[in-house]
Amino acid sequence: MRPLVVKFGGSLLDLAPVLVPVLMAAPRPVLVVPGGGPFADAVRQLDPGDDAAHWMACAAMEQFGLYLGGLGLPMVEEPVVPLASSVLLPYRILRNLDPLPHRWEVSSDTIAAWCADRVGADLLLAKSVDGVVFGGRLVERLTAPVPTDAVDPCLVRFALARSLKVRLVNARAPGRLGRALAGEPVPGTVIDPRFLEPSA
Repeated sequence: MRPLVVKFGGSLLDLAPVLVPVLMAAPRPVLVVPGGGPFADAVRQLDPGDDAAHWMACAAMEQFGLYLGGLGLPMVEEPVVPLASSVLLPYRILRNLDPLPHRWEVSSDTIAAWCADRVGADLLLAKSVDGVVFGGRLVERLTAPVPTDAVDPCLVRFALARSLKVRLVNARAPGRLGRALAGEPVPGTVIDPRFLEPSA
């Protein structure tokens, strides 16, 4: 199986003690990119300028990463394919390279996609939703951006532009995260540019 980056959504904070062992027991080592969770929510409430908000939100991801590390995940500061499942503390590498625009449309979803692209890995978005819903129906395969709040507005365009395979799964559904980590089919949304039809 290809290397895997897992974006661990901040909305899963309450389930972290249960789900971190699932991540550590994955059949392949995964690099976990933390969301911002309540730490990023605090930044939104303060509503600073774009630059300050960007770096404060990156620091929020770092805070959540430290929490996940405290639950047993080894912590790393570089986006690399790990020898064992690890959590990325992203602030330093993002500050040094500054690879993405400074606006709220670029959240930890796109930051995780940037990490996956950098290490040549697929991306699994572990969230609290079943996937992208459009027109009242769950979209199983996404080949173009659609209005949604399931992922940040830049994620789909970023993934398609870089031929990055992304799966979005509801980690609150019992057993679903473990099956997704094993590469088994689970309900959710897949962004897979390899299935796009060639341009005429």
